[in-house]
Amino acid sequence: MDNSSHDAEREPAPRREPRRLPWWGRAVGGLAVLAVVLVLVGRFSLLPGFGDLFREDTVDRSGPVLLKSIQDMHRYEGAAGNFQVVVDLEKDAAFLPDSVRGTRTLYVGAGSVSGYVDLGGLGEQAVTVNEERTKVSLRLPHAVLGTAALDLDRSYAVSKQRGLLDRLGDLFTDNPAGEQAVQRLAVQHITEAARDSGLVERTEKNTTTMLEGLLRSLGFQEVTVGYV
Repeated sequence: MDNSSHDAEREPAPRREPRRLPWWGRAVGGLAVLAVVLVLVGRFSLLPGFGDLFREDTVDRSGPVLLKSIQDMHRYEGAAGNFQVVVDLEKDAAFLPDSVRGTRTLYVGAGSVSGYVDLGGLGEQAVTVNEERTKVSLRLPHAVLGTAALDLDRSYAVSKQRGLLDRLGDLFTDNPAGEQAVQRLAVQHITEAARDSGLVERTEKNTTTMLEGLLRSLGFQEVTVGYV
């Protein structure tokens, strides 16, 4: 029997399709490639000659500043306090480890709060003068605290820890690893500290001293300042 005839009649073996990775495998592979690219970009930027390829130029194309309004101030700022707080803010995902999803930021916030007495609403009944014009009595509203102002030149992030998903998300946002949350928290803590610092009492004391010196220079021998 001719073997060649049997080989001709034999059916060809079916081709084996290459195994395809499941969707989650392809996703993990894509993330790994992206991570390698980011590492290479960061490393190459440190090498001589490669820094210019990844250099960022900053151009200020801001328009002119527009004056919206002017307000007359009718208050006297009698004291101001400078504060500093270390904010440790951590955000975790419920069912994911911190290395995958989560952030922790250590931020030093420096700011100031001023205390003032509002003199704009005083009426005639707030000032009492005797006939000889030697005694004067003032009744002023209690001092209040202004809004805490964060000094960005003296505030800074000590450390930032972010999970993989948070780092990838920063690539598609205009403000990666934004510090608005820790800045708001720093302002809140500074405001609370100012309330317990005796700044209001110090403001009223300094306002009283200022008014006594001013009115005595105008000829009044006895000056009484009260807060209601």
